[in-house]
Order: sequence, then C-alpha cells, then structure tokens
Amino acid sequence: MKNHAIKQRLLHSTMIGGAALMALTAVSTVTLLTPTAAFAQSQTGTLRIDVTGDDGQPLSGATVTVSSPDSLVTRTGVTDAEGRVRLAGLDPATNYTVSVVAAGYDEYTASNVAVVSGRDLSLGYVLISGARAADDATNIGDVIVTGRSLAAVDVTSATVGTTLTLDTVESLPTGRSYQSYLQLVPGTKPGANPSSRSGVNYSDIGGSIGSSSDNVYYLDGVDVTDPTTGTFGANFNSEIIQEQSVIVGGVPAEYAGGSGLISRVITKSGGNEWHGSLNYYLQNDELVAEDEHTTSGGFSTYDTAFTLGGPILRDRLWIFGSYQKKFREDEVLDITNGDILRTVEQESEYAFAKATWQVTNDDRLSASWFSDPFETTGSASAGVLNNRDTRRVQGGDNYKIDYSRTWGDLLVNAYWFRHEGEVSNFAASSDIRDTLVFPTAANATLAQRSLGGSGSNIETFRNRDEFGANFEYFLDTSFGTHTIKAGYNRTENVYAEDSTVPGDVTYNSLAIGSAGGTFQSVLVDGGWTARPSVGAPDAARIIQALEGNATAKASVDTDNDGVVTEDELNALVFSDTTGNPYGNVNLYRALRTVSGAYEVRSEGQSLYLQDTWTLGQLTVGAGLRAEKWEHFASDGSQVATFDWEIAPRLSVVYDLTGDGRSKVFGFIGRYYDPVRNNMSDFAGALTGPVTEEQLNVNGEWVTFRVRGGASTPDALFAPTTETPYTDEYMLGYSTTFGSDIGLSASVTRRQTRSILEDFDLALYSDPNNTETNHPNNHDGEHGYAFPGSPFFIPLSYFGYDAMPNSNYVIGTLPGGERNYTGFEVSLTKFRTDNWFGQVSYTHNAAEGNSNSDSNADYQGDWIALDPRAPNVYGDQPGNIKHQFKAYGAYEFDFGLEVSGVFNWNSGALYTPAQLIGGRYFAPMDAPYEYWGVTDSYLSEGFVGSETTPSYYTFDMRFAYDYDLPIGGVEFFLDVFNVLNNQAATDEQKLLAGSGQYAYGEANSWVAPRRAYLGVRYSF
Repeated sequence: MKNHAIKQRLLHSTMIGGAALMALTAVSTVTLLTPTAAFAQSQTGTLRIDVTGDDGQPLSGATVTVSSPDSLVTRTGVTDAEGRVRLAGLDPATNYTVSVVAAGYDEYTASNVAVVSGRDLSLGYVLISGARAADDATNIGDVIVTGRSLAAVDVTSATVGTTLTLDTVESLPTGRSYQSYLQLVPGTKPGANPSSRSGVNYSDIGGSIGSSSDNVYYLDGVDVTDPTTGTFGANFNSEIIQEQSVIVGGVPAEYAGGSGLISRVITKSGGNEWHGSLNYYLQNDELVAEDEHTTSGGFSTYDTAFTLGGPILRDRLWIFGSYQKKFREDEVLDITNGDILRTVEQESEYAFAKATWQVTNDDRLSASWFSDPFETTGSASAGVLNNRDTRRVQGGDNYKIDYSRTWGDLLVNAYWFRHEGEVSNFAASSDIRDTLVFPTAANATLAQRSLGGSGSNIETFRNRDEFGANFEYFLDTSFGTHTIKAGYNRTENVYAEDSTVPGDVTYNSLAIGSAGGTFQSVLVDGGWTARPSVGAPDAARIIQALEGNATAKASVDTDNDGVVTEDELNALVFSDTTGNPYGNVNLYRALRTVSGAYEVRSEGQSLYLQDTWTLGQLTVGAGLRAEKWEHFASDGSQVATFDWEIAPRLSVVYDLTGDGRSKVFGFIGRYYDPVRNNMSDFAGALTGPVTEEQLNVNGEWVTFRVRGGASTPDALFAPTTETPYTDEYMLGYSTTFGSDIGLSASVTRRQTRSILEDFDLALYSDPNNTETNHPNNHDGEHGYAFPGSPFFIPLSYFGYDAMPNSNYVIGTLPGGERNYTGFEVSLTKFRTDNWFGQVSYTHNAAEGNSNSDSNADYQGDWIALDPRAPNVYGDQPGNIKHQFKAYGAYEFDFGLEVSGVFNWNSGALYTPAQLIGGRYFAPMDAPYEYWGVTDSYLSEGFVGSETTPSYYTFDMRFAYDYDLPIGGVEFFLDVFNVLNNQAATDEQKLLAGSGQYAYGEANSWVAPRRAYLGVRYSF
C-alpha cells in the first residue's frame, strides 16, 4: 500500500467555501464571529465534503465519518462519482473529527472541525499520492494547512449576522448573560434589548432610549420573546449556551420578525464523559473607583453557578444541568445631597435541566426545563423617589419536548413548548398618588411634583404554548442542488392581569400656588411641568359629559343659553381643593370603580417554504412566510382577525471567483410585525377593572371617559387594520485574506409601513363635523377634522358605516412611515496564532414621522401629532448615527489570556420635549390653521434635533488557566471602564427639567472603573 498524506484545501466548487473550520489543540474551542453567516430554523448543521485525488479528479467510494464528543450523532457517508458527500443533522459543536478512508490510501482524520446550526459548511480534502512529494502538496489549489482557521464566507447565503460560542464570549469582558453578548455584534446599540439597524430605539412614553421591541429571541428553536412587550421574555445561565447566533439582515423565511435582530440560543446536551464546572464571581464597592457624580453608593454582588453533564447510557442517553444564583445589594443615593435613599436587593436563580435520548442513530428525543425567578426590593435608579418605588417579581417555568428524525437527505423535527412568565410590580407606598402640575418657571423639585405612591399594584402573567414541525430536504439534480425547508407552528399567547389601586384613585392636581388657572391655560397652552391625559382633543367628550351633571354644566354655561361651548369650557377656572389628598387644586383624577382579574389571548399560525438553489457560482434563495393571528377578549369573544399575510424573501449570491473566498449578494424581503398582546389587552379587557377618567368642574367630578368594561369598550380593532411590516433591500460583499481574516460590507435600506395606532374617531371621522360647526356647537377650530380636510378619515377607511361604540379604534396610521439607510463594514481576525479580534463601523440614517410600535400612543388622538401634520417628519429619535466597535484577545503559552472590548457611539438623537400624559412631545406653536384644521402644531426643527453625548467604553479581561490532576482552575479579573472615563451618556430631554436635572444637563454616566473577580473549576 502506498503512503499518502491528506491536506485540507478550499475547493473550487459551488458549495460553501471559506467556512469557519478550526483545527486547534485538542482542548481548545473555536471562535466563530463572522458578520456574514447563514442560519436556519434547524438546530443542526451540515457538512458538505469533497474528496479528490492529487490529480484533481474526484475520488468516489471514499467513506467519510464525522463525530464529536459533544454530539450523540455519528454520521457516515460514501462519496459519489463527483467525490462529494453531504452529512446532515449534526449538532452544533467546534470539536468534530472528520475521518476519510479510501481504497489505496491510509486513513486520515482532521480534528476540531466546526459545525454551525443551519449552515452547510464545505470541507475539501485532497489525497496526495506517493508519486508527489508532500512539500508539493501545499501548492495544489488553495491549500490551507490543518491547524489554521478559515475566515468564514458563506457563498450561498445573503444572511448577515454573527455566531457566538461560549469560548468567544468568555474570552472577552462581557456581562454574564446572553443579552449582554449582543453588544459584541456589529451595529447593535447600547441597551438590555438592543436595537439593531432599523429597530425602534425610542419611546414617546417616558422619552426612553435604549430598548427595542422589534427583536425576536429563540431558545432551542422556540420563540421566548415577551408577547406583550416585544422584549426578551426569559433569562438563564449563560454557561448552558452551546451556540448563540444573531441575525441582523437578510432574514430567511423560517424566521418571524426581522425589523430588529434575531437571537438564537442552542443549549448544551452533555456528552459521553462527565464534565462540569463550579464558579464564583464577586464585586463590591472596594473594587470600584469613586463615583464622580454621586449617583451610586456602596454595593456588593456575587454570582455563583455550577454545571454538570454526562452519560446515563453512553452514546444513547445524556443529561445536562445547571444552577446559577445572582445577588446584588445597592445603596441608592439622593443626587441632591449624597444621602442614602434606600438599599435595594436583587436576587435571581436560574435552573436548567435537559435530557437527550438518541433512540436510534436517526431518531432523537429530548426534554428540557428551565426556571428564571427574579425579585428586586426596589429600583436602583436615583431618579426614583422612595415614595414612588416599586418591588418587582418576575420569571417562571419553561418546558420543551423535541423529537427529530433523519431519513437520508430528509430531516424532520417536531416540538412542543410552554413558556410561563410573570412580571409583577408592587407599590412601596400605599399612599394615594398625586402628580402635581407646576408652571415651568416654578422650578419645582421632583419631590414636590411626585406626591404619594406609585399608584398601583399589578400582577401580570405572559404565557405561551406552542407546537410546530420543521422539514429540510436536500436534492441534488443535474441542474444544481436544492436545500428545501418548510415548517408550521401554532402559538397561543395569554396575558393575565390582576391589579389594585391604593385608595382606588390617582390624581393629577394643580399646585396650590397656581389656583385660578383655566382649562385653556393649564390643559391647552404650554409652560407647565406636566399635563395629564386630558386637553383640547377631549373637549367634545367633556361637553357631552356635562349633560349628565346639571350643576357642573350650569357653572360652565356662563351665558345661560343651555349650551356649553368650547370657549366656555376653555374659560373654566380650577380652584377647588375639596377632598384633595394633599390640599392641592383638583384638576384630573382616575377613579377605579371595579377591580378584578382577567385574561386575554391571541392565537397565531405560521407557515414557511424556502428553497436554496445553487448552480455553479450562483445561488438563489427564494422563500415565502405566511402568518395569521386572532385576538380574543377576556369574555372569550374574538375581537380581531389578521388573516394570512404573505412575506416574500429573495436572495441572490454570486461566488466571484468560484473558490468560495469572495461573494457579492443582494436581498429583498418583507418582515411582518404581528400585533402583540398589549393590543389584545387594550381592545379585549371587557371584564376586570373599570376606571373612570374625571375632570373637576367647579367642585364637581365629571366622568368624561370610562376605561375598561363591556358597556363602552376602551378600544375596538377596526376591520380594515393591517399588520405592520418592514421591507428590506440589501447589497453586500464579503471576502477573505489568507486563511484567517474576513472582510464584510453591506448597505441596507428599510421602509416600515402600515404602522399601528389607536384613533379618536370623534376627531377624525365624524361626518357631521364641518369647518366651523361641530357637535355640541363648539366651533371645532382646535383639532377637529371635517369632510373635505385632508386630515379627515372617512369611517369606511376603518371598515365602518356608522360611529362604533368605543373610546378608541385601533387602525392603520395614514401616512405613518419610518425609513432607514445603513452602511456597515467589519474586519474579523479568527483565532489563529493564539489571538482573534474584530473591528466594525456602522452608519445609521433613520427618518420618519412615527415612533408607534404596536402600541397605542397619541398620534391618532391629536391631529397636531398626526404623521401628516407640520414638522412631525424628521430624524428618528433614538437613532445613533455612528458606531465603532473593536475587540480582541491574545493567549500566552503559559496560560494567561488578555482581552479587551472597545465601543464608541456618536450619541442618540432626541427631541427637546414637553411632558404630556407621560409622553415626551416637541414644543407646540400657538394655534394656527393647516389643511383647514386649527391646532397647536409642533414647532419647526425640534423632532430629533438634539443628540445625547458621544462616549466610549473600554473594558479588559485577564484570565489564567492552571491545570490540575483532575480538571483545571481558571482565575480571571475583569476591569470595566479601564480608563475611568465617567463620561455622560444621556441628558435631560424635558424643556421644563425633571425636578432633579435641568434641560440639557447630563443625567447618566459611564459607571466608574470597577473590577470583577472570579474563579472557575472545570473538569
């Protein structure tokens, strides 16, 4: 028998070249961080292996076997006439061994080969005959010597994203959570639910920046996104992660979402050997530099966890489990004097258990459970006063059963999942809440403005039950290869709530020093610290409500003609203090008349079909995703049906040179954003609590709106309401340099349309309105549309022929849009020669006229805020125009690894604002006429006109591994904010200030330099 050598090379083929295939030492794992990876709903990956002889001819009949100690599956195949074999259904891992046996050749094995879920990675092996010297082998084609990693370019996919392994994230200074790992992804913005690309990063409610409701979070293939808020809905120990994949563009049809990022976590399963770890991490104020801004006092925290996995039956039944406990105690300081306001404790416990049974080599059954209870005694923010503080309880149990079967080139998977999630808040004070209204010039403090408690105790449960099936079939034809995927799932989301209001009432009162203010001056004009949720748009409701209270009506009807006009209402004087809980002037209150538990639900179905066709150097991916949702009220009645919506997705990829090292790609697709359960709640709370909104009219409390209950539903879904969607257009390029450097660039355009809002039809759609005459004889000059005005929306637009019986109607916002254009470039050095790293730059340009994102805001309740109104369109608040990220790690031969992460951003755009009903709105002009309607329209040049400070963070990690006779110990030190640059990260956006910070004054900073110590024993 001749002696032969096998060298790994990158084949000239139509398959995925330049894959991230690492051949490192036996104990190391691979770093996969690439901005152009391909993903699929499947939790397994595929290897396409080509075997050729040294004459360049394909070698048929070679037996190829792949196996990993982290997988129960060993796959074997025989190369065809073209020397190719495809082995599918492989668990994601970075330590596969590929063995090749061919007649006339010695057996050869390649170690530490990576398999990534949802990806078809290519391996090429050339068998070198004894007729050629081994040295000559390295000159055959593009030979990469085993022991090097390949910069990953997937020449069959237009998906843009990043794959993170536990080895990567634990080599870098990051928080110990899958949410914090998202900050390593190019273009993700700061925040616990980070926005990416066009994802909304701002809310008018509270003017908050840094939390997106557009993301989708998967755990082991199941959506664990909170169905009510659109944020992450589960927490778990990060050490259970086998792989975390993050998609930010070019999303295939098998995924819901797409306007934000998609995070996929696949968990560990155990192994044929028992392995485990025990760790302990700590930090306290002795390890933290002095706070220059008196926002944090002393604190201490610890984080301890263990993992254990191994065989019950070798090669058949594995188990894996973990438990983690986190605790933190903070002293919260009064920013005015540095005194301690309170001490806050946070405690969380994350448990996980999984059993994997390989019934046969082709059948697998797995079951998993995890729990994530969390409790905090209060807020750690100095902006929350003790009397307004709340205690939070959240978390729940989660269960999954999963079955998969392989029939040759057909893979089938079926699953059932239940997610239970509680989010409950309890008031620290049972005193009646009263938020006072002061003139801006009074410079009232936050304590003066915020009397009483937080105003509610609310228990909510957001549960999800889901079952589904996925299919994948590989078809090799004479006219190219096809990877066909299809799937179906059915979901039920339930939102349950039980709440109480201390004293059964909350107030918005006028400060006693402002007694004598009028409806016009306080609730219509500006110049106040805050305004309650009542104003000029409610004039018709209030006038109508006065018909039911003769005393109140007579006190307003100053000309005694029996009719209250808008001018008479505007002249109403507020001076009554009777019964006010703190002796201030009665203005507005919300009276809870009925309390009780209730639940609403939504049911969804989705289907997808996708084909990836590769012919030569060209790959075309075409897919369709269909979704249908139904919403049900608390009495079981159906309140909305969003029938099947079809989302097409198309990608074209071209392998520029045919060697799998460079590609250009394009993508066009639509992503639907299904209406969440917060709208089921808005339109479906027909049982449970009832609240009356009341205005004080000369000592009489007049109910002008009832929220909740069946007599007048708070909202109805209009029959014509459309599902919001985002269209994406993307072009990109990727290439490799040498064996371990990858470059990727992409340009993206996204357009969001059919934005959801709730409407007050009395303002927009009453056919009896005229330019000068309105119901109840008020002149309507302030914000009432009429037939003939472009603002007028006919009832037929909503699907009605008469005014419906509801406070509001949920519908599609005419003219509402968000437009995004972005450019991103990244350069990645994969782990070879003991180091890896990445640098990236992202430019974001975002404009629009709406921040609504499946929530009921004010744009359908106030014509001045209508997307078509003057000065509403502008730069999108929350957008960060420029971002630069860099990280890297180097491992010394004596066991020390040093790493760093650097992030810089140019600051977030925001709107200088006034506070109205808890919303941050731009200043308004004196009333003037536009499109025939007189209103206080937004002032020019304010929307998205200011920017929070730019800032950077630089963090480092020092880790040292020490081998023991059994296992090893890792010691590490994380230093966050190494340079102690306590730069401002945000500033006060309210023109009237907050009572703690003046407008434009910094109110948030990079935390002081702090060290984090830890030790882990692993075996």
